[in-house]
Formats: sequence, C-alpha cells, structure tokens
Amino acid sequence: MDGARRVGVAVDFSECSKAAVRWTVENIARKGDHLILINVQKDVQYEEGEMQLWQTSGSPFIPLSEFSDPLVAKKYGVHPDAETLDILSTVVLQKEVIVLMKIYWGDTRDKICEAVDNIPLSCLVMGSRGLGKIKRVLLGSVSDYVVNNAKCPVTVVKNADHHEG
Repeated sequence: MDGARRVGVAVDFSECSKAAVRWTVENIARKGDHLILINVQKDVQYEEGEMQLWQTSGSPFIPLSEFSDPLVAKKYGVHPDAETLDILSTVVLQKEVIVLMKIYWGDTRDKICEAVDNIPLSCLVMGSRGLGKIKRVLLGSVSDYVVNNAKCPVTVVKNADHHEG
C-alpha cells in the first residue's frame, strides 16, 4: 500500500457507522488514500474452514467490488447496507480512493486497536451510539476504549439522531 494514507473507519453497518463513513468521505478522504473499513464480528461461527486461519490476524483485505457482492459478504458474515455501499462507490469515483475491508473476529475494542497497529492506520474514525454516561460506565464504551488505547488519532462521530441520555 505504498506511501498512501491509510484511513480506517470502524463499521458495523449501523446508523452510527454510516455517519462515520459519511463524515470520513466528506472531511478526510482525498485522492490516493486507502479507506480501510474495519469490521469486527463478535460471534465466531465458522462456515468456511479458512476463517479459522484468519481469527488471529483478520481476513485478507477485501476490495469494495467483492464485499459489495452479496455472496462474498455472506461468506464473511457481513451485511453491508445499500446506502453505505453507495457512499463508498461514490468516493471511489469522485476522489479516486481505494476502499478495502478487513474483518476481525472477537472483542470489538481489542480487535479495532489491533487493526490500528497491524495495518497500520494513519487515523481512525468511528461512530458513537450516543450512550449516556451511566450506560457507558455499565456497558463500557467501545469508542472510549479505542480513543484511550489506539496508537493513532481517533475521531468519534456522533450520529445526529442520537441524544445523550
């Protein structure tokens, strides 16, 4: 991936991650960048034997053209939505950005931090579910953890539809 910037976006295809993708495309992505979508699957269910090989290091990089294919997406256990795919397809055409996905299996907080180190990423953008302070303490906030532990700049994007509470 030569000298191009590697901009990471944590995605689970929720409204929050869609907001992070949109924000990244509008505010950070520039010609020649590699936009690396980081997806973490919590449930490790192996339909394909090769996935066991990737449990530690994550999947190989999957180009946008492949994870846009429903059969390929199903193989990896991801469910990209049409709106996110449209945003990504547009940035590829308009800004000549290379979009790749890397899938990890396990604990979301740990795997996102591992991705930052292993890829390595220039920066990371992730969405926030907008949990209130009490819920963040009780449930633990993935974004708080990543902000405090990742070894690159992290931007947390809040979805305008979520309110503190």
